[in-house]
Amino acid sequence: MGARMNAEKPKNASQTLGRLLKYIGKSRMLIILLIGIMVIVTIADLAGPALQGKAIDTIRVVDGRVTVDMQAMVGYLSAMGVLFAISAGMALLQGILAAKLSQNTVYMLRNDLFRKISRLPIRYTDTHRHGDIMSRMTNDVENVSNAISQSITSLISSVLTLIGAFSMMMYYGWVMALIACVTIPITITLSTQLAKFMRKYFVRRQKLIGQLNGQVEEMVTSYKTVVAYGKEQKAVEDFAETSKELRRCSISARVWGSVMGPCMNFLGNLQYVLIASFGGYFVLNPVSFMRTLTIGNIQSMLQYSKKFTRPINEIANQYASILTALAGAERIFEIMDSADEIDEGESDLQVSEINGNIRFQSIQFSYQQGEPVLKGLNLSVKAGQKIAIVGATGSGKTTIVNLLTRFYELDGGSISVDGTDITELPKETLRRSIAIVLQDTVLFSDTIRNNIKYGRTDATDEEMREAARLAKADEFIERLPEGYDTLLSESGSNLSQGQRQLISIARAVLADPKILILDEATSSVDTRTEMHVQQAMVALMRNRTSLIIAHRLSTIRDADLIVVIKDGVVAEAGNHEDLLRAEGEYYALYCNQFAGIAT
Repeated sequence: MGARMNAEKPKNASQTLGRLLKYIGKSRMLIILLIGIMVIVTIADLAGPALQGKAIDTIRVVDGRVTVDMQAMVGYLSAMGVLFAISAGMALLQGILAAKLSQNTVYMLRNDLFRKISRLPIRYTDTHRHGDIMSRMTNDVENVSNAISQSITSLISSVLTLIGAFSMMMYYGWVMALIACVTIPITITLSTQLAKFMRKYFVRRQKLIGQLNGQVEEMVTSYKTVVAYGKEQKAVEDFAETSKELRRCSISARVWGSVMGPCMNFLGNLQYVLIASFGGYFVLNPVSFMRTLTIGNIQSMLQYSKKFTRPINEIANQYASILTALAGAERIFEIMDSADEIDEGESDLQVSEINGNIRFQSIQFSYQQGEPVLKGLNLSVKAGQKIAIVGATGSGKTTIVNLLTRFYELDGGSISVDGTDITELPKETLRRSIAIVLQDTVLFSDTIRNNIKYGRTDATDEEMREAARLAKADEFIERLPEGYDTLLSESGSNLSQGQRQLISIARAVLADPKILILDEATSSVDTRTEMHVQQAMVALMRNRTSLIIAHRLSTIRDADLIVVIKDGVVAEAGNHEDLLRAEGEYYALYCNQFAGIAT
């Protein structure tokens, strides 16, 4: 545990704080108003001890008799009551403004983070745990929100109180003010050293929270697989191990975070004792270089010494939340500092002008350096052709799709559509001309109507229904109690796999793409459902360039061209009959599949 803690190098806290302050600074008028109110609260707060001292000094001993100037005392006490009422009202308003400032800041921060996530390359989301990304959007942003609402007013108020309290102590006597400052160097040294030691625990804790969220997200989304393989206990043990480490780290963070408060309280009490002792001495033994002190003055000085140390104590007590917020902000800014998805395309080619001629030339690509997936692949597809891409698992079939849609960038070679390099096409134009039907259907927690219209949001209901009819989805949709207004649960889990697939096909039909990609679209449905899906896809592929990735070779017999990928290149290409006669790679795949051997 200790070794791992040392491995967590703290990042630049001052830079993170600076960036966070820029977000806070965008609510300039709110900050000005908040500071103005805090000045009023601080003045009212600082006037209290002075009035208290005056009230005490109305009690005097003259010739052994105690006398009280009641009129003056009532005046001072009344003034104190008014000040306390004003301070309470202003403090309430201060809390409201602090909450607004906090929410305005995290609103902008959260929106910028979400906007950044929408521009991240696919590679980023493929290589980072989704639960951790969500943790940054939720837990880390919330920690920043809490710190701003609780700490921003405390920090500003602390500075004002420090200046005001020190000024008042100087007014009563510079010697006493210097005595009050004796503990300040100790306070600064102690807080600085503790901060350096504590920070690594808070950074580590935020990372563990992200890891824990990732495990929960995986457990929920993969629950059926976990149960099917009897891995519930293993999942629980893995979660418990991470949770245990988080517990250890959180305890360390909380313990060291709570050490700061008692240390500051001790130093504050030490200061109180010093002022009381020296103040009492100077009252009994006046010195020429100091103004004459009274009992009321000493009481005021004691109050101001408390107010002088209180801001430091408040900062110390909130240091844990400040560190947590800074650690969270660092994780947020890590995503914001990630490179955006590259989109240098400037061609003015419109989607309506695309025919669908595709050419892959000498394609080189690897997901990890030194492990090439495609090694000089060449392939030409004519507009309107139905091309099937087959090959063993891991041969690079889906990679071709990822490169055509520019989910990933090429290491070498080029891909062109109608003679235009896809890097010259704006990604929005390129992707609007392509529709993808995946093996794992993606549906949203919305109505069937809106899920189909996701392919073209400006489509009319009539066009949407026609797309559903062509996709053979209209029959089962109209049998549902709410029809097209049926609300789908997460990922459409209240529909069968085949029904979900038909809705995704209807979405693709409505999008009216120039290029269609079917990535093993029927591999996870039964044979009877596959027949319905195949019929729907026939209508979908009509007059479109279609790339079909399939394991079931029976589904691509009628393809215009079947391309076999092996070792990162096109091993052979031709129609079904020609490839069988050649008795090459396709023939081997075909024989193995229909002999019942997994390919």
